[in-house]
Amino acid sequence: MGRKKKSIVRPITSDVRFESQLTSKFVNNMMWDGKKDVARRIFYHAMETLQEKLPKEDPLRVFEQAIENVKPMLEVKSRRVGGANYQVPIEVRPRRREALAIKWLLQSARSRPERTMRERLAFEVMDAFNKTGIAIKKREDTHRMAEANRAFAHYRW
Repeated sequence: MGRKKKSIVRPITSDVRFESQLTSKFVNNMMWDGKKDVARRIFYHAMETLQEKLPKEDPLRVFEQAIENVKPMLEVKSRRVGGANYQVPIEVRPRRREALAIKWLLQSARSRPERTMRERLAFEVMDAFNKTGIAIKKREDTHRMAEANRAFAHYRW
C-alpha cells in the first residue's frame, strides 16, 4: 500500500486582464500573506514597464517566452544506494518545470538591485526573454549538475 497521497490538482481560474492561467499561477506564487491585489498590481505594472521597454513586443508573449526559457529539462535527485548518496539526473515533469521556472524567476527578481518590485520583475522577465539573467543562470547550473552526474543515470527508478 502506498504511503503517499495522490495530489489533487485544483483548477486555476484565468487571469482577468490577460485571460491566461500562467499569469494567474505567477501572481499566486508572487503573493505574500494573502495579498493578491498587491501582487496583481505589481505584476500588471511590470507588464506595463515591459510594454514601454519593448514597444514592438506583446508583453504577455514576452512573459510566456521568458517562462519557457527558464524551464529546466533535467534536475538531480539524491538517491541512497549501498550506503552512498548519488546525485541522479532525472527528467523534470511538465508541471514541475513550470513551477520551478516561476519560482526561479521570482527569486531572481527579488534579489535584483532595482528599487521597486515592479522594475525588478520587469527587468528579470526581460533578461529571461533575452536568455540572460539570474534565472537563466540557475537553469544552466541545474543542467550542468545533471550533465556532470550523467554516469549515475542507471540508478534511476
